[in-house]
Amino acid sequence: MTSRNSDKNMSDSPDGLDAMDPVRKIYTVSELSANIKSLLEEKFPFIWIVAEISNFRTPLSGHFYFTLKDEESQLNAVMFRGQQQQLKFKPEDGMRITGMGRLSVYEPRGTYQIILEYLEPCGVGALQVAFEKLKAQLAAEGLFDEKHKKDIPFLPRKIALVTSPTGAVVHDMLNIIDRRFCNMNIQVFPVKVQGNGAEEEIIAALKQLNQTVDTDVAILARGGGSLEDLQAFNSEGVARTVFTSEIPIISAIGHETDYTIVDFVADLRAPTPSAAAELAVPIKSELLQKLKDISENLKYRMANTIDRLGFNLRDLSQRLVDPRKPIEDWRLRMDDYTTRLIRYIQILLDRQKERFQWWTDRLVNNSPAHQSHNLNVIVEQNTYKLIKSFTKNIDNKSARLRELCIQLETLSPIAILKRGYSITRTIPDLDLVFDPKMVSIEQDLEVMVAKGTLTCRVKGKSENGPENI
Repeated sequence: MTSRNSDKNMSDSPDGLDAMDPVRKIYTVSELSANIKSLLEEKFPFIWIVAEISNFRTPLSGHFYFTLKDEESQLNAVMFRGQQQQLKFKPEDGMRITGMGRLSVYEPRGTYQIILEYLEPCGVGALQVAFEKLKAQLAAEGLFDEKHKKDIPFLPRKIALVTSPTGAVVHDMLNIIDRRFCNMNIQVFPVKVQGNGAEEEIIAALKQLNQTVDTDVAILARGGGSLEDLQAFNSEGVARTVFTSEIPIISAIGHETDYTIVDFVADLRAPTPSAAAELAVPIKSELLQKLKDISENLKYRMANTIDRLGFNLRDLSQRLVDPRKPIEDWRLRMDDYTTRLIRYIQILLDRQKERFQWWTDRLVNNSPAHQSHNLNVIVEQNTYKLIKSFTKNIDNKSARLRELCIQLETLSPIAILKRGYSITRTIPDLDLVFDPKMVSIEQDLEVMVAKGTLTCRVKGKSENGPENI
């Protein structure tokens, strides 16, 4: 009876358990949400995620709220204002991004979301790696060295602008150059600054630019943008073309915080295109004013110098003694020195004549002409003796050579073989056989005779050699 009552009580409970069972854990919604949040944050402390942005919004708090989605699912996301300072782009609906953050649960609604710490457009990570790799390669090759940088001319005759002809950049630079130095000779090389074909157009424009002879400096410029937008200026082809350019190049790519490979290779980097225009030309009015100041200063200094020299000239004129008296004194001295010099030279000539005559007499008395006959006889005798000695030595050496050749031919192994003897060697080691113990029955041997070799096989052997050879 007891057992049946227990079964009946259990069957009255919806899940077969007593609702008052103290073992069963009953959660409130808040407790369950807190436990789920704790589990999620412990399981997924930081994760990377790739998705598309939708429902992007920015309330008054300045935080970013949006939805991350792919083909099958979606996830709420938030990026607080403090983390937005590291962003170099503005997120938009439809943009595909890669982000890093941590999962969390928004307890009041019971929904989970990802709190993002870092965000970048898809592909930027790979582009950044490629950027750093190319930067390291070109730096190792010396393309960034200061010794290769060309000086920017102070006042160029002509400036080339390599940029997009339709953007605001070219108009800003033209306005700034015209404002700073009106009537400056400017040539615009229109190119694409992003997208397909941009790299090729920039390279072609730079090569065409270097074919001109009247351009003193070039500005390679474009506005700001993401790493993908600036990719043409991070290409190896454009960097090497800038490096090999004979014309100095100022790079003005993006904003002050944007750096490209071209910035490191160029002869000068400007933080913005407007700054590049200011660096390329001085202010004409300032130059004119400076020239005017220099001219006035020069006139003032020249007037002072003329006045000072005139005063000195008048002072020296008053102190100058009549030059005729010193001239007469020097004329007398010159006559005296001339007479003394002529007398001294005559004495030297007489002494040299006496010495020359003494050496002439001595040379005649000791002439070697009478000794030449005796020396010729000695030379002929020595020549005869030398030839005779050489001939005798050659005859002795020839006789000795013939004797050695006969001995060599007599002792030659070929001569022995011609007399009917042979040489036996093992195969394949080619060891000489002089004892039957060195070979075995059925072993192949090579027998060398005077006109060839024989390959033989041992059929028998004897320890005692024949005596009737």
